[in-house]
Amino acid sequence: MNRRRLALAVLPLLLAVTGCTSGTADDEPAPRPAAAERPSPFRDCATLSTAPTATSPGSGTATPTTATPASPGTTAPNGTTARADGGSALPELTLSCFTGGAPVVLREVAGPAVINVWASWCPPCRKELPAFQRLSERAAGQLQVVGVNSRDSRGGAQSIGEDFGVRFPILVDQGEALQRELKRNAIPLTLFVDADGQVRHIDASGALDDTKLAKLVRQHLGLAVPA
Repeated sequence: MNRRRLALAVLPLLLAVTGCTSGTADDEPAPRPAAAERPSPFRDCATLSTAPTATSPGSGTATPTTATPASPGTTAPNGTTARADGGSALPELTLSCFTGGAPVVLREVAGPAVINVWASWCPPCRKELPAFQRLSERAAGQLQVVGVNSRDSRGGAQSIGEDFGVRFPILVDQGEALQRELKRNAIPLTLFVDADGQVRHIDASGALDDTKLAKLVRQHLGLAVPA
């Protein structure tokens, strides 16, 4: 009798244990849906090969001044075109666009253009990016402002774009290919490219503000942009 009572007492415990370890698939919690990817704050790169025109939507108030005439040059061994005034063609690189789409051939970016190399982990880069955004607005239709995000995380770059209101197109260069071609290690770097696609100046002086940018644009690209 005692053995029978003991068996009856143990049976519910065995059933309880079995229920915890052999549940069906219907008892498993449903997987969480994947978090939706945040939309990019940056513009796409589809129009980078189209030269800016004064009739472009949102045209700014930049006005042309007398630019330094282009000087004839020779082709250097590395494929860049060296000029007597120190200018050279953009490196032969193809970079992806932050927003996706077709990769961009850097030499096909139509000038005049200001190309800024930056990263979210670089304090002077973060400091100057708002000035480049304002330049893109003030000089719209006169020049293009393009960013090259270097050795950075996608999340870091996206957050900077959102927090600082950066909207101009961004190319991605995780391998620092552009810096290697330019033989420059530090960032930020800013390239001033004329209408002929020639790099007229590379600035590595640190964070640029509105006044410095306006001065460099006038000096090297022949455009007067309000600071």
